[in-house]
Amino acid sequence: MGENWIRPYPPGTGRWLVIGWEAAALAFLTWATVQHFDLIGHGVRAVAGLVAALWVIGTWRILQHGVYVSADGVLIRGLMRSRVLRWREIAGVHLHRATHRVGPWKIESGMTVLIERHDGATVNTELWAQGVDFHSRPKLFRAVYQEIRNRHLASAR
Repeated sequence: MGENWIRPYPPGTGRWLVIGWEAAALAFLTWATVQHFDLIGHGVRAVAGLVAALWVIGTWRILQHGVYVSADGVLIRGLMRSRVLRWREIAGVHLHRATHRVGPWKIESGMTVLIERHDGATVNTELWAQGVDFHSRPKLFRAVYQEIRNRHLASAR
């Protein structure tokens, strides 16, 4: 597969809020760990270095998170893993109104983009209308959905 992946949307500013929130939470975790275990000297530096390395890796994954397209297919980068779907593997690209059940109640969580494979399985794309990238930009969410759908349709020709 080609290496010319592009993300058809700019990341939202909410990502930076998440990164800042995680930095504060990890700083608190580091402080609590040092206090709880009465660490000094090298112990403090080891814990701080480990937590800082985890934050850098997490920040990189948050910044890379999203859906990328190329002439070959779709690359979905999540926080923990990435996957590539070739256009020929994809039967369709659809909007899906996501709901979650909590006991007897259904809770609407907004629109997502799903990819349907030829074997009938569906793949979540990480694109969520209420997510950090599209929360205040609903037109962009629809435009990204149309871009992915149009690329899929064009690949079938």
